[in-house]
Order: sequence, then structure tokens, then C-alpha cells
Amino acid sequence: MSKGKIKKVAGPLVIAEGMRDANMYDVVRVSNERLIGEIIEMHGDEASIQVYEETGGLGPGEPVESTERPLSVELGPGLISSIYDGIQRPLDAIMKASGGNSLKRGVEVSSLNEEKLWNFVPVAKVGDNLEGGDVLGTVQETAIVEQKIMVPPNVKGVLKEIKSGEFTIRDTVAVLETENGDFPLTMVQYWPVRKGRPYKKKLPPQRPLVTGQRVVDTFFPIAKGGVASVPGPFGSGKTVIQHQLAKWAEADIVVYIGCGERGNEMTDVLNEFPELKDPKTGRSLMERTVLIANTSDMPVAAREASIYTGITIAEYFRDMGYSVALMADSTSRWAEALREMSGRLEEMPGEEGYPAYLGSRLAQFYERAGHVIGIGKDEREGALSVIGAVSPPGGDISEPVAQATLRIVKVFWGLDANLAYKRHFPAINWLTSYSLYLQDMQKWFDSEVASNWMSNRQEMMALLQDEAELEEIVKMVGMDALSATDRLKMEAARSIREDFLHQNSFHEVDTYTSLKKQHMMMNLVLAFYTEALNALEEGAKINDIVAMPVRESIGRFKYVEEDKLDEQFEVVKQTLAKELGEVVRKGDL
Repeated sequence: MSKGKIKKVAGPLVIAEGMRDANMYDVVRVSNERLIGEIIEMHGDEASIQVYEETGGLGPGEPVESTERPLSVELGPGLISSIYDGIQRPLDAIMKASGGNSLKRGVEVSSLNEEKLWNFVPVAKVGDNLEGGDVLGTVQETAIVEQKIMVPPNVKGVLKEIKSGEFTIRDTVAVLETENGDFPLTMVQYWPVRKGRPYKKKLPPQRPLVTGQRVVDTFFPIAKGGVASVPGPFGSGKTVIQHQLAKWAEADIVVYIGCGERGNEMTDVLNEFPELKDPKTGRSLMERTVLIANTSDMPVAAREASIYTGITIAEYFRDMGYSVALMADSTSRWAEALREMSGRLEEMPGEEGYPAYLGSRLAQFYERAGHVIGIGKDEREGALSVIGAVSPPGGDISEPVAQATLRIVKVFWGLDANLAYKRHFPAINWLTSYSLYLQDMQKWFDSEVASNWMSNRQEMMALLQDEAELEEIVKMVGMDALSATDRLKMEAARSIREDFLHQNSFHEVDTYTSLKKQHMMMNLVLAFYTEALNALEEGAKINDIVAMPVRESIGRFKYVEEDKLDEQFEVVKQTLAKELGEVVRKGDL
């Protein structure tokens, strides 16, 4: 075991000498307080260590000891419902070890509960030829999540022995006969966080991750296994959108990383999620959630670790065949940590002081998302979707982190401060946002939801773009200068904005909209526009069309409950036809 001593302390960076036998990315224990850190640079026998805890009071000469292992996470029963810090230490266990709410430095606690008994149900049989990823047995971790206990990657052999019953995570539940002798298997495995877990094949992004948020699902959908970015200024709703996606996205498991955000935002998550009902099961949302809380007042260096810890846990559940949604809030704070460490290491700075390798680090993180067939004989299909918030200063997306992210991700939900100030939520700007998955998912939407889904979407988007152009004319010469058809376009676009795109996350019905309901809402808004156009040609007056009472019914359709959709849809359609007929007759008189 490599041992050295502190030569110099510079904030979260510690230079240690006498570390010739250590390796890059080894986890080290620094000083007599045994603070946890990671080697990020080696020069001869000098190691540069980023310490994940407060380094105040450390001085030259104190011992440094390498564990000779890279920063890894423990993967096994007990992950779900846990609340970790950036290096997978459970916050409740640290609090108990510290004897109060003030967390002490250098606390060593197990990432998973080592005393709890889990009921292990074997699936494999003695004599089976097993390889990495094959399922040994299952553990019912929560009422919602069944965890599959898998053979670790890079291990294969013949199953010599397997047990059944209640065991702790440290107990041997199976023995594999390998080329190098017997290999005991427990319910836990370790994986280095900087290395992506292996899979057999990556599948094309052809299915959407349904979120129940209309502006996302209809206009800018994300694929299962896709990557999305949510950049926006302070107060525009980045965190609210991520909370909504965590609650409602069609994912079996949610991993939520609070990376360098304010403590009160993470407190909201910790208070809300246990009380929220999972719409699929009616049970607490925490029963399928892992939280990583690494807030802005925690050590800066741990922000990078929290991102990697979160995505490694997410990959583990993906390998079981689950659909996993990972929320990173926000990657800008992680980039700021990279900038600080790069400055301490005296590296050549890139744009705005960020390291020159910023883009490649972001790419390495986002490329670990995907819809894959995992390793193992049964070829389980799993998906890991990543949604990263970006917090550019002043909402300026021309800054390096936002630009580097946009070069990587396929979905851009651009938040607009003006929309947020108008209380239009979600404040996603429909003119600047985009999704590059649309073409890949067109076939799925048209076959699984409705054959005119994509054509409806394109018609609505065209109306919104026409409205933006017409608004410029209105500003110069006023609404009265527009033709009747252009005024109708403006009214239809207003209906799309206010009735379809505006969604109330605090309303029990409007907070989530199924794809069937979204399609019906699209049909109603477009039926108003196309049938009103015909009415104009037949002599109806535009002011009479605009004042029709049915428009209120179209706007309130979003509050109709799912079991009453068909009945209410027909009522509104019939009312629309009736009122337009009356408007035409009135115009003829």
C-alpha cells in the first residue's frame, strides 16, 4: 500500500510526495482525519489529490495513504430510497456517526446497510454455465422494485453452489467454479465510477420517453435512452421541469443528482418525493428513486464525483432491464468544479477559464446514456435517459458549458425568462427548442398513438411560427391591419400557447397528460382553426368567430379526467360545429 505525506495544501487540492507506487484515480485517505480524496495527476513521486471533504487545518507532513482502488460504488440491495452525498455515503448514516446534524469530516460509513437481511430467491441452478450479467437470483427491494442479483461483468464459470433465504449483502449466496478456482458471490458488486458498465448492443432511439408534459411529448420529445439539456436563467423553471420529469416520466427507476444546486432546492426534493404518489402503483415515489445530494455548500471537488456516482448507479439498474431516468441538476456546477481544479493544477485554460477538455468530459458523461441490450444470456433490454440542467450566467447560452452541451445532446429545451415572467410554465421556448429524435420516432407515434400525430404537430408548429412573424407586423401597424385569415391564425396560435402548451404542475389533472389526451387536444385546437377558416369563406365575421363560447370549452379540455375524455371530446366537437353554423348564418344576414 502506497504511503506518502502532504507537501502542500491549496483549497480542495492536496499535493502529496512519496506516492510513486500509487496510480491515477486511486482513492486515498488524507491526514490523520482520513479525509477521502482521489488522485487526478501524477508527476514522479508527487500526486495531486482532489479531496472530497473540507481541507481546512491540514498541513505539510501529515500522512497520505492510497487504497489502491479507483473511486467505486457499491451496487446491491439497499440503493433504492437512499439519499447519498457525492461519494455514495448515506447521509442518514453520516448523521448518526457524527452524533448530530453537523456532519464531521473523515466519517467512514458503508454505502449499503450491512446488517439488514434480504430475502434472496435463486433463479440459476447448480451446474449452469454463467457469464457476466446472468441473473443469479432476485431480491424484492421495495414493493415496486425487484432487484436482480447478477454475476459481475468479466466473471464466468459453472455454478457450484447457490443458497436460498435471508442474507446480508456480505454473505456468500453462490459459488462459481472458474478457471482460477472457486469464486464466492455476494449480493453486492463494485464498479469504478469513471468507467461505463458494459453492454452487448446499443439500439436506435425509436421509442419516446413519455413524460406527460405536452410541450415535451408533442413538440420536443426525448427518446428512451436519449439525452436532453435544459438550459435557462435563474427562476425560469429548470428544477421544476426536472421534478416533473422525475415524477411523471415513463421510467421504472429515477436517479436524481443535486449537483452543486442550492440546498433549499434539494430540501424540496427530499420533502416532496416521499409524499408523492407514484401514478403507476399508488405508492411513494421514493420507492423507485435514488437521490444524490451534493449541494452548493458541500466541497466543490465532490461535484464531479456525484455526477459519476449517479450515472454508475443508473447503469446498474439499466443492466437489470429497467428504464432509468437520470436528472443532473446542474452540469454547470460540475463544470465550475472542473474549472477550479484545473486552475489549481495550473493547466492551460480554455475559453472563460474552463479547462480545454471540458467538451470531452461532458461527452464522456452523456455518451453513457442509451437504449441497450445488456450483457447476459437472456439479453435484457434496458434504457438510460439523461436530462441535464445547465445554468448559464444570466441565461446566456453562448457561454462554454451550454455550447459544449448543445454539441452533444439531441434535445434542447430552451427555457425563456420572458415566458417565466408571464407565468407561462413550462417556460420552454417553442421557437428556439428542438428535438433531433423526431424523425426516428415518427413511425412509433403514427402507429402507436394516431396516424396524424406528426402532421398535427407540424401544423401547430407552423401556426406558432406564423404568429411570431405576424406579431412583428402587429407591433408596427396594429391588429386591425391584419386580414381576417391572419387574425384567425393569431387566435389559433394563442389557443395553442394558452390551452395546449401552458400546463399547471400543481393541478391534479393538468399535471400529467396522456398521449391519447394530447392527441385529442391537438385535434380540437386544429379543428377550431380549419373549420373557422371554412366559416370565413362562407361569410362569417372574424369577431363573431373569436367570441364563440366553445373556445372556453376547448381551453378547459385539459382539465377533463382521463375516464371522461371520449364523451367530452364528442360534446366539444358537436358544440364547435353548431356554433360555427350559427356564426355563418349570422354573417349571411
